[in-house]
Amino acid sequence: MSKPAVTETFTTVDDLVMAAAARFVAQVVEAQRLRGSASVVLTGGGTGIALLELVRKAPGDIDWGKLDIFWGDERFVPTGDPERNELQARHALLDHVPVDPSRVHPTETSSGDYPDPLEAAGEYSATVHAHLAEHGAFDLHLLGMGGEGHINSLFPHTDATREEHELVVAETNSPKPPAVRITLTLPAIRKSRHVMLIVSGEAKAAAVAAALNGASPLDIPAAGAIGTESTTWLLDESAAADLPR
Repeated sequence: MSKPAVTETFTTVDDLVMAAAARFVAQVVEAQRLRGSASVVLTGGGTGIALLELVRKAPGDIDWGKLDIFWGDERFVPTGDPERNELQARHALLDHVPVDPSRVHPTETSSGDYPDPLEAAGEYSATVHAHLAEHGAFDLHLLGMGGEGHINSLFPHTDATREEHELVVAETNSPKPPAVRITLTLPAIRKSRHVMLIVSGEAKAAAVAAALNGASPLDIPAAGAIGTESTTWLLDESAAADLPR
């Protein structure tokens, strides 16, 4: 059984992102110490990319050649589109550290070898399954959260959020543009040793409180984000406003 979620609250967004970056480095280094390599699932958004920029500046003892990189979701847009989480992550971190290119695993683009999103999801699913078959789990899954409680591209009351078996699906009618996305599902998130949700802003306070107070993942998808060893919510004071003091 997974351990209960832990919450930590920070005065400012800058403090929040600094703490998240430090945890990122610590988790990767510890995984590499224990198992020889590590894997992380990245998230986009302002805080997710700011975190990567801080890791770039203070990478600690990460062995970049022994790190697998995945993405929790991706916009299904052409190669080079600035909306792609991959491109933003490369600019913030991956282009500046000696990662092994064969261990960086982006999803297909709409202009790539699999222009159909269902085929692209299937291709990414095969990559994820192969990694998990060899390593057992992702070491760290980073997540942001939307004001309605969405994580990755898992929105309330959608088929992608209802998915109970597939690890990767195509979301072809996202309520947040662009409409077509590739996303890891809740079953994939739950194959992560450590899940870390990084959330800021008053507009997200109600969803944070609901997720931490037993909401259905169908209503608040973030409620279903659970790591096998730890689940940690890092919040700024605004996002934590509706939690008990």
